This record gives sequence, C-alpha cells and structure tokens, in this order.
Amino acid sequence: MELDEEDLQLINALQIGPRLPWTQLGEVLDRHPTSLAARWDRLTSAGVAWINAHPLGDPQQMTLSFHDVQCDPARRQEVAAALALLPDVFTIEECHRNRDMMLTVITPSTTWLAESVYPQLDRIPGLIRYQSSFCTKLHYGAADWQLGALSPGQVRKLRELGAPPEQYHGPLPASYRDIIQQLARNGRATAADIAETTGLHPATARRQLQRILSSRTMTFRCEVAHSLAGYPIVCQWTGRLPAGDHDEAARVLAGLGGLRLCASTTGATNFMFLMWLRRPADIMAAERSIGELIPRLDLVESVVVARIPKRVGWMLNPDGTASGDVVVPGEAW
Repeated sequence: MELDEEDLQLINALQIGPRLPWTQLGEVLDRHPTSLAARWDRLTSAGVAWINAHPLGDPQQMTLSFHDVQCDPARRQEVAAALALLPDVFTIEECHRNRDMMLTVITPSTTWLAESVYPQLDRIPGLIRYQSSFCTKLHYGAADWQLGALSPGQVRKLRELGAPPEQYHGPLPASYRDIIQQLARNGRATAADIAETTGLHPATARRQLQRILSSRTMTFRCEVAHSLAGYPIVCQWTGRLPAGDHDEAARVLAGLGGLRLCASTTGATNFMFLMWLRRPADIMAAERSIGELIPRLDLVESVVVARIPKRVGWMLNPDGTASGDVVVPGEAW
C-alpha cells in the first residue's frame, strides 16, 4: 500500500491531535469529516497507521528502562513471542549485534520492575541473559516526531485545538481499568464505543472517559508503519557525553530530522538516541553531522534494528504494519 499526500496529511494531523473529532480535523485539512473517517478506516484496516495509548502512572514514580537481551539463536522467535505477552514490555526490537533484542519497559515503579518483570524474564526458556539501563531523563520521544506533511498554519491550529483539558488531580479508581484497556486497543475510542464494549451506561462511560483524559495519566499517539512512511532504516546509537551537554545535544539531534528517541541513561554509556532514516547511507551522513555538531559525544555503538515485533503494546507484522493484536496494560496500571 502506497501512502498519498492526503494520507500523510491525515496521519500528521493525528500525530498532533490523536483524539480530535473528525469535524475539527476536517476544518483544518479542508476535507469532509466523513471522508476523513473513511480514509482513516482504510489506513487502520491495512495496519498502516493506528492510535495507541498507554498509561504513565505517577511521573515521580514510574520507571522507563531499556534491556539488552541475549537468547539461544535457535529459540529467538520463541523468546520474542514470550516477551511480547508481557504487558510491561512495551516495545521489542530485534537486532544482530552484541544483543539479540532491545526491550523498552515501562513500570509504575522500580519495585514493580524488580518484583514482577525480572522474575518473568528469568522464567522465559531460551532467554540467556539481559542487561538493564534506566532512563534518567527522556529528552525526546516518538510522540515528538512528525511526518512534516502540514503547513505551519495547520500545525498551529491543530495544536490549539488539541490543547489538553483542565487537569484532574488524584488517582484513578481500579474500576477504570476496562476503559484504559479499551483505549489501549483504540486510542480514538469514544464514550459510545466504550459503553458498547464494556457494558457501562453511556453517561457513566462518558464521565469516566473524561476523568481519564483529564488525569493525563495516559499518553496517546498516532503511529505509522515506518517502511510505508518512507523510513525503512531504524538505527540506535549509544555513547558517552558530559551530563551538562545532554540537553543541548538532544536539541541538535532533533534538528537533524528522523529522531524518534533520545534519553540520558545509566550504564556503561549515558546517552542514547534512535532515528528513522530513508536509506543506509543516511547512517554515515548522520554520524558525520553529529561528529561536527556535537564533538564531545563519543559514539560507542550503532545498531540497526532488523525487525520490530511489538511497538507500545501493538504486535507488528514483519513489514512494520499493525497485525491488529494488542497486549493491553496489565494489573500494575
């Protein structure tokens, strides 16, 4: 499936306002809301684009960590399948360097990571060892990356329309878990969708959904199959950089384009970033620019991602399209 300009514009608009109504999106894109909804149905049915949602928990307690996994080569796919079933393992990236897979894990606390996630990893047959590093500051995430298919005026208008609601303070009841899991499957689910799926009264579904959205304990983003969007190369770098230079380095990297992740971390290296690129030659071009613009960054390793079986809970096909299967947030959330 090839994406035309209107596909790219719609995806870009949803990257800015993942839950904006079709009427508002139609005003900005100058398209009829019904046509936009039909186009979106076509994209999601093909697995080309989708809206995911995942809980963040208490920002003062939640833990974002990265794990390099080595496994028995004969059991690689078996290990990947077992890892994919773990709700706290949000993303799995297969590679072929000093590790077989790279995992992104999000937990509500370091205690949950130690007492729940690590024991589950230890029980997976064929998983030989893993090494962990912790994110000490997330400078740039995938939600910050955009296709760049819209005009500055359209981007500005969408940001105004997508401003978050007044924030609700306080923990969410455990009874809201069904709605949270439904949103994980469909980040654009309406109160009517939720009422139909969960059996809640429509007014109750509407009230609880609004409370979840205003709590800002969930993050929503529009994803796209990277190869079909024109970015078949996924490369991650790790390196060492004086701590005082991290913020500026992240700003410089964002200016190069294609940046999907940039984080300060613990471990043998303290700075990592990941880019989507259009061609293999762009890896060398990026490294040359980085060497000129961030001379104090000592790049230790670059790793090309061969396959992404799971991205933020969504299971992907080998071509990067969504399979339709989603591993929803577990009991920790």
